[in-house]
Amino acid sequence: MIYFDNGSTSFPKAPGVGEAMANLLATSAFNINRGGYAGAYRVADMVLDTRELVCQLLDWDDPKNVAFSGNITQSLNMLLKGYLKKGDHVVVSSLEHNAVMRPLNQLAELGVSFDAARAEVDGRLPIERVEALIRPETKMVVLTHASNVCGTVLPIEEAAALCRARGLHFVIDAAQTAGVLPLSMKKLGASAIAFTGHKGLLGPQGIGGMLISDDFAKELEPLISGGTGSVSDTEFMPAFLPDRFESGTMNLPGVAGLNAALQYVLKTGTAAIYEAEMALSGRFLAGARALPGVRIVGVDGLEGRVSTVSLDFTPAGLDNAAVAFRLDSEHGVMTRCGMHCAPRAHKTLGTFPQGTVRFAFGHTNTAEEVDICLAALTGMIKGS
Repeated sequence: MIYFDNGSTSFPKAPGVGEAMANLLATSAFNINRGGYAGAYRVADMVLDTRELVCQLLDWDDPKNVAFSGNITQSLNMLLKGYLKKGDHVVVSSLEHNAVMRPLNQLAELGVSFDAARAEVDGRLPIERVEALIRPETKMVVLTHASNVCGTVLPIEEAAALCRARGLHFVIDAAQTAGVLPLSMKKLGASAIAFTGHKGLLGPQGIGGMLISDDFAKELEPLISGGTGSVSDTEFMPAFLPDRFESGTMNLPGVAGLNAALQYVLKTGTAAIYEAEMALSGRFLAGARALPGVRIVGVDGLEGRVSTVSLDFTPAGLDNAAVAFRLDSEHGVMTRCGMHCAPRAHKTLGTFPQGTVRFAFGHTNTAEEVDICLAALTGMIKGS
Protein backbone atom coordinates (compact mmCIF):
# COMPACT_ATOMS: atom_id res chain seq x y z
CA MET A 1 0.00 0.00 0.00
CA ILE A 2 1.49 3.31 -1.13
CA TYR A 3 -0.46 6.37 -0.04
CA PHE A 4 0.02 9.51 -2.14
CA ASP A 5 -3.26 11.30 -1.31
CA ASN A 6 -2.08 13.49 1.54
CA GLY A 7 -3.61 16.54 -0.13
CA SER A 8 -6.99 15.04 0.71
CA THR A 9 -6.15 13.77 4.18
CA SER A 10 -2.91 12.73 5.81
CA PHE A 11 -2.06 9.09 6.39
CA PRO A 12 -0.66 7.75 8.58
CA LYS A 13 -1.71 10.13 11.32
CA ALA A 14 0.85 11.42 13.80
CA PRO A 15 1.95 8.95 16.47
CA GLY A 16 -0.39 9.02 19.46
CA VAL A 17 -3.42 10.49 17.71
CA GLY A 18 -5.58 7.37 17.86
CA GLU A 19 -4.51 6.60 21.41
CA ALA A 20 -5.37 10.12 22.59
CA MET A 21 -8.83 9.91 21.07
CA ALA A 22 -9.50 6.43 22.45
CA ASN A 23 -8.24 7.41 25.88
CA LEU A 24 -10.59 10.37 26.08
CA LEU A 25 -13.56 8.23 25.09
CA ALA A 26 -12.59 5.46 27.50
CA THR A 27 -11.65 7.53 30.54
CA SER A 28 -12.74 11.16 30.16
CA ALA A 29 -15.77 11.48 27.88
CA PHE A 30 -17.04 14.53 29.74
CA ASN A 31 -18.35 17.76 28.27
CA ILE A 32 -16.55 21.02 28.87
CA ASN A 33 -18.37 24.10 30.18
CA ARG A 34 -21.28 21.88 31.15
CA GLY A 35 -19.99 19.95 34.15
CA GLY A 36 -18.82 21.26 37.52
CA TYR A 37 -16.53 18.35 38.38
CA ALA A 38 -12.86 17.47 38.13
CA GLY A 39 -13.16 15.26 35.05
CA ALA A 40 -14.78 18.01 33.01
CA TYR A 41 -12.14 20.47 34.16
CA ARG A 42 -9.37 18.13 32.99
CA VAL A 43 -10.92 17.93 29.53
CA ALA A 44 -11.29 21.71 29.48
CA ASP A 45 -7.58 21.99 30.29
CA MET A 46 -6.81 19.72 27.32
CA VAL A 47 -8.89 21.92 25.01
CA LEU A 48 -7.13 25.04 26.28
CA ASP A 49 -3.77 23.34 25.79
CA THR A 50 -4.76 22.55 22.19
CA ARG A 51 -5.64 26.19 21.56
CA GLU A 52 -2.22 27.15 22.92
CA LEU A 53 -0.55 24.66 20.59
CA VAL A 54 -2.39 26.21 17.62
CA CYS A 55 -1.14 29.61 18.75
CA GLN A 56 2.39 28.26 18.96
CA LEU A 57 2.12 26.95 15.40
CA LEU A 58 0.55 30.10 13.96
CA ASP A 59 2.48 32.62 16.06
CA TRP A 60 -0.16 34.13 18.31
CA ASP A 61 -0.31 34.85 22.04
CA ASP A 62 -3.92 34.57 23.12
CA PRO A 63 -5.59 31.11 22.94
CA LYS A 64 -9.09 32.62 23.15
CA ASN A 65 -8.68 33.68 19.52
CA VAL A 66 -8.68 30.02 18.43
CA ALA A 67 -12.20 28.77 17.73
CA PHE A 68 -12.69 25.12 16.83
CA SER A 69 -15.11 23.82 14.20
CA GLY A 70 -15.81 20.56 12.42
CA ASN A 71 -13.46 21.37 9.51
CA ILE A 72 -12.00 24.22 7.53
CA THR A 73 -15.09 24.38 5.30
CA GLN A 74 -17.22 25.25 8.32
CA SER A 75 -14.67 27.85 9.39
CA LEU A 76 -14.62 29.51 5.97
CA ASN A 77 -18.42 29.54 5.84
CA MET A 78 -18.48 31.26 9.23
CA LEU A 79 -15.92 33.84 8.13
CA LEU A 80 -17.66 34.62 4.84
CA LYS A 81 -21.34 34.34 5.71
CA GLY A 82 -20.92 35.83 9.15
CA TYR A 83 -19.43 39.04 7.78
CA LEU A 84 -20.42 39.79 4.19
CA LYS A 85 -23.58 41.77 3.47
CA LYS A 86 -25.49 42.89 0.39
CA GLY A 87 -23.37 45.33 -1.61
CA ASP A 88 -20.04 44.01 -0.31
CA HIS A 89 -17.33 42.92 -2.72
CA VAL A 90 -14.66 40.24 -2.29
CA VAL A 91 -11.45 39.47 -4.18
CA VAL A 92 -10.25 35.88 -4.43
CA SER A 93 -7.83 34.01 -6.68
CA SER A 94 -8.75 31.76 -9.57
CA LEU A 95 -7.27 28.80 -7.65
CA GLU A 96 -9.71 28.71 -4.76
CA HIS A 97 -11.30 25.54 -3.45
CA ASN A 98 -15.08 25.14 -3.43
CA ALA A 99 -14.96 25.68 0.33
CA VAL A 100 -14.58 29.35 -0.64
CA MET A 101 -16.31 29.47 -4.02
CA ARG A 102 -19.57 27.75 -3.14
CA PRO A 103 -20.28 30.02 -0.14
CA LEU A 104 -19.43 33.04 -2.28
CA ASN A 105 -21.79 31.92 -5.02
CA GLN A 106 -24.53 31.47 -2.43
CA LEU A 107 -23.81 34.95 -1.12
CA ALA A 108 -23.90 36.32 -4.69
CA GLU A 109 -27.58 35.43 -4.78
CA LEU A 110 -28.00 37.77 -1.78
CA GLY A 111 -26.19 40.70 -3.35
CA VAL A 112 -22.55 40.04 -2.48
CA SER A 113 -20.18 40.26 -5.47
CA PHE A 114 -16.73 38.81 -6.05
CA ASP A 115 -13.93 38.83 -8.60
CA ALA A 116 -11.21 36.24 -9.05
CA ALA A 117 -7.66 37.37 -9.80
CA ARG A 118 -6.51 35.04 -12.55
CA ALA A 119 -3.32 33.13 -11.83
CA GLU A 120 -0.82 32.14 -14.49
CA VAL A 121 -1.05 28.72 -16.09
CA ASP A 122 1.54 27.42 -13.58
CA GLY A 123 -0.49 28.76 -10.67
CA ARG A 124 1.67 31.78 -9.86
CA LEU A 125 -0.35 34.86 -8.96
CA PRO A 126 1.07 38.36 -9.54
CA ILE A 127 -0.14 40.50 -6.65
CA GLU A 128 -0.90 43.32 -9.09
CA ARG A 129 -3.84 41.29 -10.37
CA VAL A 130 -5.33 41.19 -6.88
CA GLU A 131 -4.82 44.92 -6.40
CA ALA A 132 -6.39 45.72 -9.78
CA LEU A 133 -9.69 44.15 -8.68
CA ILE A 134 -10.09 46.17 -5.48
CA ARG A 135 -13.07 48.52 -5.61
CA PRO A 136 -14.53 51.05 -3.16
CA GLU A 137 -17.01 48.43 -1.98
CA THR A 138 -14.36 45.72 -1.51
CA LYS A 139 -14.37 44.48 2.07
CA MET A 140 -12.27 41.34 2.01
CA VAL A 141 -9.55 39.40 0.20
CA VAL A 142 -9.57 35.60 0.55
CA LEU A 143 -6.65 33.50 -0.69
CA THR A 144 -5.64 29.90 -0.41
CA HIS A 145 -2.05 29.68 0.81
CA ALA A 146 -1.27 26.91 -1.70
CA SER A 147 -3.31 25.35 -4.48
CA ASN A 148 -4.79 21.99 -3.60
CA VAL A 149 -4.58 21.06 -7.30
CA CYS A 150 -1.00 21.90 -8.31
CA GLY A 151 0.71 22.88 -5.06
CA THR A 152 1.73 26.38 -6.16
CA VAL A 153 2.12 28.79 -3.23
CA LEU A 154 0.28 32.10 -3.47
CA PRO A 155 1.76 35.46 -2.35
CA ILE A 156 0.04 35.80 1.01
CA GLU A 157 2.71 38.10 2.47
CA GLU A 158 2.20 40.60 -0.34
CA ALA A 159 -1.58 40.20 -0.13
CA ALA A 160 -1.47 40.80 3.61
CA ALA A 161 0.52 44.00 3.13
CA LEU A 162 -1.91 45.14 0.43
CA CYS A 163 -4.90 44.53 2.70
CA ARG A 164 -3.29 46.36 5.60
CA ALA A 165 -2.61 49.36 3.35
CA ARG A 166 -6.17 49.36 1.97
CA GLY A 167 -7.94 48.62 5.27
CA LEU A 168 -9.35 45.31 4.04
CA HIS A 169 -9.94 42.09 5.91
CA PHE A 170 -7.62 39.31 4.80
CA VAL A 171 -8.64 35.66 5.25
CA ILE A 172 -6.19 32.82 4.59
CA ASP A 173 -7.24 29.29 3.66
CA ALA A 174 -4.38 27.25 5.14
CA ALA A 175 -5.83 23.82 4.37
CA GLN A 176 -2.76 22.75 2.38
CA THR A 177 -0.07 24.54 4.38
CA ALA A 178 -0.76 24.55 8.13
CA GLY A 179 1.86 22.26 9.61
CA VAL A 180 4.07 22.44 6.52
CA LEU A 181 4.83 26.10 5.75
CA PRO A 182 5.51 28.80 8.35
CA LEU A 183 2.52 31.02 9.15
CA SER A 184 2.65 34.02 11.45
CA MET A 185 -0.60 35.73 12.40
CA LYS A 186 1.43 38.53 13.98
CA LYS A 187 3.60 39.26 10.95
CA LEU A 188 0.79 38.93 8.43
CA GLY A 189 -1.75 40.91 10.40
CA ALA A 190 -4.45 38.74 8.86
CA SER A 191 -8.06 38.92 9.99
CA ALA A 192 -8.29 35.13 10.16
CA ILE A 193 -6.39 31.96 9.33
CA ALA A 194 -8.64 28.98 8.72
CA PHE A 195 -7.11 25.54 9.30
CA THR A 196 -8.05 21.89 9.33
CA GLY A 197 -6.68 19.16 11.53
CA HIS A 198 -6.61 16.23 9.14
CA LYS A 199 -4.11 17.32 6.48
CA GLY A 200 -0.70 18.83 7.23
CA LEU A 201 -1.42 18.87 10.95
CA LEU A 202 -1.59 15.03 10.80
CA GLY A 203 -4.66 14.88 13.03
CA PRO A 204 -8.07 13.23 12.69
CA GLN A 205 -10.90 14.13 10.37
CA GLY A 206 -13.76 16.17 11.78
CA ILE A 207 -11.80 18.87 13.60
CA GLY A 208 -10.71 22.25 12.27
CA GLY A 209 -10.95 25.86 13.26
CA MET A 210 -9.88 29.42 12.78
CA LEU A 211 -7.50 31.86 14.40
CA ILE A 212 -9.36 35.15 14.32
CA SER A 213 -8.33 38.69 15.25
CA ASP A 214 -10.22 40.56 17.95
CA ASP A 215 -11.22 43.35 15.56
CA PHE A 216 -12.63 41.00 12.95
CA ALA A 217 -14.43 38.91 15.56
CA LYS A 218 -16.36 41.98 16.68
CA GLU A 219 -17.71 42.42 13.15
CA LEU A 220 -18.57 38.76 12.65
CA GLU A 221 -22.01 37.36 13.37
CA PRO A 222 -22.07 33.72 14.51
CA LEU A 223 -23.31 31.51 11.70
CA ILE A 224 -24.46 28.91 14.25
CA SER A 225 -25.95 29.86 17.58
CA GLY A 226 -26.93 27.83 20.60
CA GLY A 227 -25.64 26.56 23.89
CA THR A 228 -22.08 27.34 24.86
CA GLY A 229 -22.18 26.47 28.55
CA SER A 230 -21.37 30.09 29.33
CA VAL A 231 -23.68 33.01 30.24
CA SER A 232 -26.52 30.52 30.29
CA ASP A 233 -28.81 33.06 31.94
CA THR A 234 -29.35 34.76 28.56
CA GLU A 235 -30.89 33.67 25.27
CA PHE A 236 -28.35 35.72 23.31
CA MET A 237 -24.94 34.64 22.10
CA PRO A 238 -21.87 35.57 24.17
CA ALA A 239 -19.86 38.47 22.84
CA PHE A 240 -16.52 37.00 23.94
CA LEU A 241 -14.16 34.53 22.28
CA PRO A 242 -14.03 31.66 21.63
CA ASP A 243 -17.54 30.92 22.92
CA ARG A 244 -19.14 33.23 20.35
CA PHE A 245 -18.22 30.79 17.58
CA GLU A 246 -18.41 27.45 19.40
CA SER A 247 -22.08 26.66 19.93
CA GLY A 248 -23.06 23.08 20.65
CA THR A 249 -21.08 20.10 21.80
CA MET A 250 -17.52 20.17 20.52
CA ASN A 251 -15.79 17.20 18.88
CA LEU A 252 -13.70 16.56 21.98
CA PRO A 253 -12.19 13.27 20.76
CA GLY A 254 -11.12 15.19 17.66
CA VAL A 255 -9.54 17.93 19.79
CA ALA A 256 -7.67 15.27 21.77
CA GLY A 257 -6.36 13.77 18.54
CA LEU A 258 -5.41 17.21 17.24
CA ASN A 259 -3.58 17.90 20.50
CA ALA A 260 -1.39 14.83 20.01
CA ALA A 261 -0.83 15.70 16.35
CA LEU A 262 0.19 19.28 17.11
CA GLN A 263 2.66 18.10 19.72
CA TYR A 264 4.25 15.84 17.11
CA VAL A 265 4.33 18.51 14.39
CA LEU A 266 5.84 21.11 16.70
CA LYS A 267 8.43 18.66 18.05
CA THR A 268 9.38 17.44 14.57
CA GLY A 269 9.33 20.95 13.13
CA THR A 270 7.49 22.21 10.09
CA ALA A 271 10.80 22.92 8.36
CA ALA A 272 11.89 19.28 8.71
CA ILE A 273 8.51 18.05 7.49
CA TYR A 274 8.62 20.38 4.49
CA GLU A 275 12.20 19.39 3.63
CA ALA A 276 11.33 15.69 3.65
CA GLU A 277 8.23 16.19 1.53
CA MET A 278 10.02 18.36 -1.00
CA ALA A 279 12.83 15.84 -1.41
CA LEU A 280 10.22 13.31 -2.47
CA SER A 281 8.53 15.86 -4.73
CA GLY A 282 11.84 16.64 -6.41
CA ARG A 283 12.48 12.95 -7.04
CA PHE A 284 8.99 12.51 -8.46
CA LEU A 285 9.19 15.62 -10.66
CA ALA A 286 12.51 14.48 -12.09
CA GLY A 287 10.94 11.16 -13.06
CA ALA A 288 7.76 12.78 -14.37
CA ARG A 289 9.77 14.96 -16.76
CA ALA A 290 10.96 11.77 -18.46
CA LEU A 291 7.42 10.56 -19.15
CA PRO A 292 6.75 11.38 -22.83
CA GLY A 293 3.61 13.41 -23.44
CA VAL A 294 2.78 13.82 -19.77
CA ARG A 295 2.24 17.38 -18.58
CA ILE A 296 3.39 18.56 -15.16
CA VAL A 297 0.69 20.95 -13.98
CA GLY A 298 1.83 23.95 -11.97
CA VAL A 299 5.38 24.96 -11.09
CA ASP A 300 7.90 22.53 -12.58
CA GLY A 301 10.41 22.81 -9.78
CA LEU A 302 10.67 22.94 -6.01
CA GLU A 303 10.60 26.70 -5.47
CA GLY A 304 7.21 28.24 -4.73
CA ARG A 305 5.32 25.00 -4.17
CA VAL A 306 4.30 22.41 -1.64
CA SER A 307 4.51 18.65 -2.14
CA THR A 308 1.28 18.31 -4.14
CA VAL A 309 2.00 17.46 -7.79
CA SER A 310 -0.61 17.08 -10.52
CA LEU A 311 0.00 15.31 -13.81
CA ASP A 312 -2.17 15.37 -16.93
CA PHE A 313 -1.85 12.17 -18.96
CA THR A 314 -4.27 13.11 -21.74
CA PRO A 315 -1.54 14.56 -24.03
CA ALA A 316 0.06 11.11 -23.86
CA GLY A 317 -3.18 9.53 -25.00
CA LEU A 318 -4.18 8.16 -21.60
CA ASP A 319 -7.32 8.81 -19.58
CA ASN A 320 -6.49 10.30 -16.19
CA ALA A 321 -9.13 8.27 -14.39
CA ALA A 322 -7.84 5.07 -15.99
CA VAL A 323 -4.30 5.92 -14.87
CA ALA A 324 -5.43 6.48 -11.28
CA PHE A 325 -7.45 3.26 -11.33
CA ARG A 326 -4.54 1.20 -12.63
CA LEU A 327 -2.13 2.72 -10.14
CA ASP A 328 -4.39 1.53 -7.33
CA SER A 329 -5.60 -1.80 -8.68
CA GLU A 330 -2.32 -2.99 -10.20
CA HIS A 331 0.33 -1.31 -8.06
CA GLY A 332 -1.31 -0.32 -4.76
CA VAL A 333 -0.62 3.39 -5.31
CA MET A 334 -3.39 5.63 -4.01
CA THR A 335 -3.87 9.03 -5.67
CA ARG A 336 -6.76 11.37 -6.40
CA CYS A 337 -8.10 11.99 -9.88
CA GLY A 338 -10.59 14.55 -11.14
CA MET A 339 -11.54 18.13 -10.30
CA HIS A 340 -10.34 18.15 -6.67
CA CYS A 341 -13.28 20.38 -5.66
CA ALA A 342 -11.65 23.25 -7.54
CA PRO A 343 -13.08 23.59 -11.07
CA ARG A 344 -12.00 27.22 -11.43
CA ALA A 345 -8.43 26.20 -10.64
CA HIS A 346 -8.50 23.54 -13.35
CA LYS A 347 -9.79 26.09 -15.85
CA THR A 348 -6.89 28.36 -14.88
CA LEU A 349 -4.36 25.55 -15.19
CA GLY A 350 -5.74 24.32 -18.52
CA THR A 351 -6.89 20.96 -17.17
CA PHE A 352 -10.66 21.38 -17.43
CA PRO A 353 -12.63 19.19 -17.99
CA GLN A 354 -10.21 16.26 -18.01
CA GLY A 355 -8.79 17.03 -14.56
CA THR A 356 -5.49 15.60 -13.36
CA VAL A 357 -4.03 12.79 -11.33
CA ARG A 358 -2.79 14.31 -8.08
CA PHE A 359 0.17 12.94 -6.14
CA ALA A 360 0.51 14.48 -2.67
CA PHE A 361 3.48 13.26 -0.65
CA GLY A 362 3.77 13.07 3.12
CA HIS A 363 6.98 13.18 5.12
CA THR A 364 6.71 9.48 5.99
CA ASN A 365 6.63 8.40 2.35
CA THR A 366 9.86 6.97 0.95
CA ALA A 367 12.04 7.33 -2.13
CA GLU A 368 11.38 3.66 -2.90
CA GLU A 369 7.62 4.33 -3.02
CA VAL A 370 8.19 7.21 -5.43
CA ASP A 371 10.32 4.97 -7.66
CA ILE A 372 7.68 2.23 -7.67
CA CYS A 373 5.07 4.76 -8.76
CA LEU A 374 7.30 6.17 -11.51
CA ALA A 375 8.05 2.68 -12.80
CA ALA A 376 4.34 1.95 -12.94
CA LEU A 377 3.66 5.16 -14.86
CA THR A 378 6.51 4.41 -17.27
CA GLY A 379 4.96 1.03 -17.96
CA MET A 380 1.59 2.58 -18.70
CA ILE A 381 3.11 5.11 -21.09
CA LYS A 382 4.95 2.34 -22.94
CA GLY A 383 1.78 0.29 -23.10
CA SER A 384 2.95 -2.57 -20.92
